[in-house]
Amino acid sequence: MNLQMIGTGNAFAKKYFNNNALIEQDGFKLLIDFGITAPLALYELGIGMEELDAVLVTHMHGDHVGGLEEYGFQMKFKHGRRPVLYLADALAEPLWENTLSGGMTQDGLERLEDAFDVRLLRAGDVQQLAPNLCVELLRTRHIRGKKSYSLILNRDVFYSADMVFDRELLTTLVRDRGVRRIFHEVQLEGPGAVHTTLDELLSLPEEIQAMTMLMHYADNKDRFEGRTGRMTFLEQGSVYSI
Repeated sequence: MNLQMIGTGNAFAKKYFNNNALIEQDGFKLLIDFGITAPLALYELGIGMEELDAVLVTHMHGDHVGGLEEYGFQMKFKHGRRPVLYLADALAEPLWENTLSGGMTQDGLERLEDAFDVRLLRAGDVQQLAPNLCVELLRTRHIRGKKSYSLILNRDVFYSADMVFDRELLTTLVRDRGVRRIFHEVQLEGPGAVHTTLDELLSLPEEIQAMTMLMHYADNKDRFEGRTGRMTFLEQGSVYSI
């Protein structure tokens, strides 16, 4: 399984694209989140939207779903099909009603299912997306009152999406569930009110740090090179074998 970061930046980054990741397994391409900058990021990497087999969204902030309107329109009007969209069952109605309907509603497009081939996921269930790719949603804390989910890919890779620090979850995943790789968001400075700070991640045992790579960072990432313990930064556009 390969992971390519089409963007590694946080919601306010200008140097880096929104934190969205392309998973490829045996030719099946799954994009995790489709933020505001995703159309441009894909274009600059030479990846056509029509090449994606599916998109999975983790929560409803613009840097994770802000490109879905263009994606839906391009697939409908240029390629004549509804793209596959995976999301938690709890996110389907608010994604349309609160985010997409204002721009997408027109004759023939009056609900989420008109624009996308919607595949609902339930937190805690392992869902097979392709012959050799499965995903499990984990409800994790991000913004109070808003549902957000992290992912376990193929039962042993943890992808955090946006979340506040949860030491117990991370240690349990590694020691009890056999997780061997962690891709974790990081807030490099300031208190982690709705994100996980670098200082919090540095408090993890070294063996967990060694399997952790950092994403969703600010434009001043270069100032923190060499200051991340045994963790390393994911780089925009790079492909990682996981």
